[in-house]
Amino acid sequence: MKKLNTQLKLVAALGLVFTALTSTTARAEDAPKPDNEVSFNAALTSDYRYRGISQSRLKPALQGGADYVNNPSGFYAGTWLSTIKWIKDAGGDGNIEWDIYGGKKGEIAPGVTYDVGGLYYFYPSNSLATSANTFELYGQLGYGPGYIKYSHSTTNLFGTADSKGSGYLDIGANVELAPSWMLNLHAGRQNVKHNGAYSYTDYKVGVTKDFGFASVSLAAIYADTEAYVSPSGKNLGRTGAVLSVSKTF
Repeated sequence: MKKLNTQLKLVAALGLVFTALTSTTARAEDAPKPDNEVSFNAALTSDYRYRGISQSRLKPALQGGADYVNNPSGFYAGTWLSTIKWIKDAGGDGNIEWDIYGGKKGEIAPGVTYDVGGLYYFYPSNSLATSANTFELYGQLGYGPGYIKYSHSTTNLFGTADSKGSGYLDIGANVELAPSWMLNLHAGRQNVKHNGAYSYTDYKVGVTKDFGFASVSLAAIYADTEAYVSPSGKNLGRTGAVLSVSKTF
Protein backbone atom coordinates (compact mmCIF):
# COMPACT_ATOMS: atom_id res chain seq x y z
CA MET A 1 0.00 0.00 0.00
CA LYS A 2 2.88 2.38 0.80
CA LYS A 3 4.37 1.73 -2.66
CA LEU A 4 1.00 2.41 -4.34
CA ASN A 5 0.59 5.69 -2.42
CA THR A 6 4.07 6.75 -3.53
CA GLN A 7 3.20 5.96 -7.16
CA LEU A 8 -0.01 7.96 -6.94
CA LYS A 9 1.80 10.98 -5.48
CA LEU A 10 4.41 10.83 -8.25
CA VAL A 11 1.71 10.60 -10.93
CA ALA A 12 -0.21 13.53 -9.41
CA ALA A 13 2.95 15.65 -9.42
CA LEU A 14 3.64 14.77 -13.06
CA GLY A 15 0.07 15.66 -13.95
CA LEU A 16 0.41 19.09 -12.35
CA VAL A 17 3.64 19.72 -14.26
CA PHE A 18 2.10 18.73 -17.59
CA THR A 19 -0.99 20.84 -16.89
CA ALA A 20 1.12 23.90 -16.08
CA LEU A 21 3.20 23.49 -19.22
CA THR A 22 0.20 23.16 -21.51
CA SER A 23 -2.48 25.29 -19.86
CA THR A 24 -2.33 27.86 -22.66
CA THR A 25 -2.29 25.35 -25.52
CA ALA A 26 -5.28 25.80 -27.84
CA ARG A 27 -7.28 22.75 -28.87
CA ALA A 28 -6.50 21.79 -32.46
CA GLU A 29 -9.39 21.75 -34.91
CA ASP A 30 -10.28 18.38 -36.41
CA ALA A 31 -9.00 18.19 -39.98
CA PRO A 32 -10.99 16.42 -42.72
CA LYS A 33 -9.95 12.78 -42.98
CA PRO A 34 -8.39 11.53 -46.23
CA ASP A 35 -9.74 8.40 -47.93
CA ASN A 36 -6.65 6.40 -46.97
CA GLU A 37 -4.96 7.12 -43.68
CA VAL A 38 -1.79 5.73 -42.10
CA SER A 39 -0.75 6.51 -38.54
CA PHE A 40 1.95 5.40 -36.14
CA ASN A 41 1.99 5.22 -32.36
CA ALA A 42 4.52 4.83 -29.57
CA ALA A 43 4.08 4.53 -25.81
CA LEU A 44 5.89 3.98 -22.56
CA THR A 45 3.89 2.48 -19.70
CA SER A 46 4.76 1.80 -16.08
CA ASP A 47 3.09 -1.63 -16.30
CA TYR A 48 1.67 -3.38 -19.35
CA ARG A 49 -1.72 -4.62 -18.16
CA TYR A 50 -3.91 -6.64 -20.54
CA ARG A 51 -7.35 -7.64 -19.36
CA GLY A 52 -6.25 -6.66 -15.89
CA ILE A 53 -3.20 -8.97 -15.77
CA SER A 54 0.36 -7.63 -15.91
CA GLN A 55 2.22 -8.87 -18.98
CA SER A 56 5.48 -7.21 -17.86
CA ARG A 57 5.82 -8.54 -14.30
CA LEU A 58 4.50 -5.24 -12.86
CA LYS A 59 7.37 -3.41 -14.56
CA PRO A 60 7.55 -0.81 -17.41
CA ALA A 61 7.07 -1.73 -21.05
CA LEU A 62 7.86 -0.07 -24.38
CA GLN A 63 5.18 -0.23 -27.08
CA GLY A 64 4.53 0.90 -30.64
CA GLY A 65 2.53 0.19 -33.77
CA ALA A 66 1.11 1.28 -37.10
CA ASP A 67 -2.45 1.49 -38.47
CA TYR A 68 -4.07 1.82 -41.90
CA VAL A 69 -7.72 2.70 -42.47
CA ASN A 70 -9.79 3.25 -45.59
CA ASN A 71 -12.22 5.83 -44.27
CA PRO A 72 -14.95 5.53 -46.96
CA SER A 73 -15.35 1.76 -46.45
CA GLY A 74 -14.29 1.47 -42.79
CA PHE A 75 -11.83 -1.35 -43.51
CA TYR A 76 -8.66 -1.24 -41.42
CA ALA A 77 -5.50 -3.18 -40.63
CA GLY A 78 -2.69 -2.70 -38.19
CA THR A 79 0.14 -4.07 -36.14
CA TRP A 80 1.36 -3.41 -32.60
CA LEU A 81 4.25 -4.62 -30.44
CA SER A 82 5.13 -4.55 -26.76
CA THR A 83 7.92 -5.78 -24.55
CA ILE A 84 6.74 -8.49 -22.13
CA LYS A 85 8.09 -10.78 -19.41
CA TRP A 86 5.38 -13.40 -18.89
CA ILE A 87 6.60 -15.84 -21.56
CA LYS A 88 9.96 -16.28 -19.82
CA ASP A 89 8.22 -16.39 -16.44
CA ALA A 90 6.11 -19.30 -17.76
CA GLY A 91 9.26 -21.23 -18.71
CA GLY A 92 9.42 -20.25 -22.38
CA ASP A 93 11.54 -17.88 -24.41
CA GLY A 94 11.03 -14.50 -26.04
CA ASN A 95 10.21 -11.05 -24.70
CA ILE A 96 7.98 -9.60 -27.44
CA GLU A 97 4.25 -9.62 -28.12
CA TRP A 98 3.42 -8.85 -31.75
CA ASP A 99 -0.23 -8.23 -32.62
CA ILE A 100 -1.62 -8.24 -36.18
CA TYR A 101 -5.25 -7.30 -36.75
CA GLY A 102 -7.81 -6.20 -39.30
CA GLY A 103 -11.51 -5.58 -39.62
CA LYS A 104 -14.28 -3.21 -40.53
CA LYS A 105 -16.01 -0.49 -38.57
CA GLY A 106 -18.85 1.86 -39.33
CA GLU A 107 -22.29 3.04 -38.28
CA ILE A 108 -25.45 0.89 -38.16
CA ALA A 109 -27.76 3.80 -37.35
CA PRO A 110 -27.21 7.40 -36.25
CA GLY A 111 -25.02 7.22 -33.14
CA VAL A 112 -24.77 3.40 -33.18
CA THR A 113 -21.37 2.09 -34.28
CA TYR A 114 -19.96 -1.36 -34.95
CA ASP A 115 -16.47 -2.87 -35.21
CA VAL A 116 -15.82 -6.47 -36.29
CA GLY A 117 -12.53 -8.18 -37.04
CA GLY A 118 -9.79 -10.59 -36.06
CA LEU A 119 -6.65 -10.27 -33.94
CA TYR A 120 -3.59 -12.53 -33.92
CA TYR A 121 -1.29 -12.40 -30.90
CA PHE A 122 2.14 -13.65 -31.98
CA TYR A 123 4.89 -14.48 -29.47
CA PRO A 124 8.05 -15.25 -31.54
CA SER A 125 9.92 -18.38 -30.41
CA ASN A 126 7.79 -18.68 -27.27
CA SER A 127 8.72 -22.39 -26.90
CA LEU A 128 5.89 -23.11 -24.45
CA ALA A 129 4.42 -26.63 -24.30
CA THR A 130 1.13 -25.14 -25.50
CA SER A 131 1.92 -22.30 -27.89
CA ALA A 132 1.15 -18.82 -26.59
CA ASN A 133 0.15 -17.70 -30.10
CA THR A 134 -3.57 -16.87 -30.05
CA PHE A 135 -6.20 -15.83 -32.59
CA GLU A 136 -9.47 -14.13 -31.63
CA LEU A 137 -12.50 -12.91 -33.53
CA TYR A 138 -14.23 -9.88 -32.05
CA GLY A 139 -17.35 -7.77 -32.41
CA GLN A 140 -18.19 -4.45 -30.81
CA LEU A 141 -21.23 -2.19 -30.60
CA GLY A 142 -21.01 1.40 -29.43
CA TYR A 143 -23.45 4.15 -28.57
CA GLY A 144 -22.26 7.57 -27.48
CA PRO A 145 -19.30 7.13 -25.13
CA GLY A 146 -20.24 3.55 -24.22
CA TYR A 147 -19.44 0.22 -25.86
CA ILE A 148 -19.77 -3.52 -25.43
CA LYS A 149 -17.31 -5.94 -27.06
CA TYR A 150 -16.92 -9.71 -27.17
CA SER A 151 -13.75 -11.58 -28.21
CA HIS A 152 -13.75 -15.32 -28.97
CA SER A 153 -10.60 -17.43 -29.31
CA THR A 154 -10.41 -19.92 -32.17
CA THR A 155 -7.15 -21.32 -30.75
CA ASN A 156 -5.87 -22.14 -27.29
CA LEU A 157 -5.71 -18.96 -25.21
CA PHE A 158 -2.26 -17.56 -24.40
CA GLY A 159 -0.56 -20.89 -23.73
CA THR A 160 -3.36 -22.50 -21.71
CA ALA A 161 -3.99 -26.08 -22.82
CA ASP A 162 -7.47 -27.16 -23.96
CA SER A 163 -8.78 -23.56 -23.87
CA LYS A 164 -10.00 -23.13 -27.47
CA GLY A 165 -13.33 -21.30 -27.50
CA SER A 166 -12.56 -19.02 -24.56
CA GLY A 167 -14.32 -15.66 -24.48
CA TYR A 168 -13.81 -12.17 -23.11
CA LEU A 169 -16.68 -9.72 -22.53
CA ASP A 170 -15.65 -6.06 -22.33
CA ILE A 171 -18.01 -3.27 -21.26
CA GLY A 172 -16.85 0.30 -20.92
CA ALA A 173 -17.14 3.98 -21.69
CA ASN A 174 -14.80 6.84 -22.57
CA VAL A 175 -16.51 9.99 -21.33
CA GLU A 176 -15.28 13.47 -22.21
CA LEU A 177 -15.01 15.42 -18.97
CA ALA A 178 -13.73 18.61 -20.61
CA PRO A 179 -11.84 19.47 -23.79
CA SER A 180 -8.82 17.09 -23.98
CA TRP A 181 -9.80 15.28 -20.74
CA MET A 182 -11.31 11.78 -20.94
CA LEU A 183 -12.66 9.50 -18.21
CA ASN A 184 -11.94 5.82 -18.98
CA LEU A 185 -14.21 3.16 -17.43
CA HIS A 186 -14.03 -0.59 -18.03
CA ALA A 187 -15.18 -3.93 -16.66
CA GLY A 188 -14.35 -7.25 -18.28
CA ARG A 189 -14.94 -10.95 -17.79
CA GLN A 190 -12.41 -13.49 -19.04
CA ASN A 191 -13.81 -17.01 -19.36
CA VAL A 192 -11.09 -19.60 -19.98
CA LYS A 193 -12.83 -22.66 -21.36
CA HIS A 194 -12.18 -25.95 -19.54
CA ASN A 195 -9.87 -24.02 -17.18
CA GLY A 196 -12.23 -22.34 -14.73
CA ALA A 197 -9.48 -21.59 -12.22
CA TYR A 198 -8.03 -19.09 -14.70
CA SER A 199 -11.33 -17.25 -15.31
CA TYR A 200 -11.74 -13.85 -13.64
CA THR A 201 -13.25 -10.35 -13.77
CA ASP A 202 -11.19 -7.18 -14.15
CA TYR A 203 -11.87 -3.47 -13.66
CA LYS A 204 -10.33 -0.17 -14.70
CA VAL A 205 -10.97 3.47 -13.78
CA GLY A 206 -8.70 6.04 -15.37
CA VAL A 207 -8.31 9.46 -16.90
CA THR A 208 -6.51 10.52 -20.08
CA LYS A 209 -5.23 14.00 -20.89
CA ASP A 210 -4.32 14.93 -24.47
CA PHE A 211 -1.57 17.54 -24.39
CA GLY A 212 -1.22 17.71 -28.16
CA PHE A 213 2.42 16.68 -28.22
CA ALA A 214 1.51 13.52 -26.27
CA SER A 215 -1.26 11.88 -24.27
CA VAL A 216 -0.85 10.94 -20.60
CA SER A 217 -3.12 8.44 -18.87
CA LEU A 218 -3.39 7.29 -15.29
CA ALA A 219 -5.54 4.30 -14.33
CA ALA A 220 -6.32 2.11 -11.34
CA ILE A 221 -6.54 -1.51 -12.54
CA TYR A 222 -7.55 -4.69 -10.71
CA ALA A 223 -8.33 -8.32 -11.55
CA ASP A 224 -10.08 -10.50 -8.97
CA THR A 225 -7.81 -13.52 -9.32
CA GLU A 226 -4.73 -14.95 -7.67
CA ALA A 227 -4.10 -17.53 -10.39
CA TYR A 228 -1.58 -15.35 -12.23
CA VAL A 229 1.62 -14.80 -10.26
CA SER A 230 5.21 -13.78 -10.95
CA PRO A 231 8.16 -16.12 -10.18
CA SER A 232 8.57 -14.27 -6.87
CA GLY A 233 4.92 -14.92 -5.97
CA LYS A 234 3.51 -11.44 -6.67
CA ASN A 235 -0.13 -11.35 -7.77
CA LEU A 236 -0.09 -10.01 -11.36
CA GLY A 237 -3.73 -8.90 -11.10
CA ARG A 238 -3.40 -6.94 -7.87
CA THR A 239 -4.63 -3.35 -7.70
CA GLY A 240 -2.11 -1.00 -9.25
CA ALA A 241 -1.73 2.51 -10.60
CA VAL A 242 -0.58 2.49 -14.23
CA LEU A 243 0.91 5.59 -15.83
CA SER A 244 1.31 5.74 -19.62
CA VAL A 245 2.65 8.35 -22.03
CA SER A 246 1.77 7.88 -25.70
CA LYS A 247 1.99 9.67 -29.01
CA THR A 248 0.16 9.10 -32.32
CA PHE A 249 1.67 10.63 -35.45
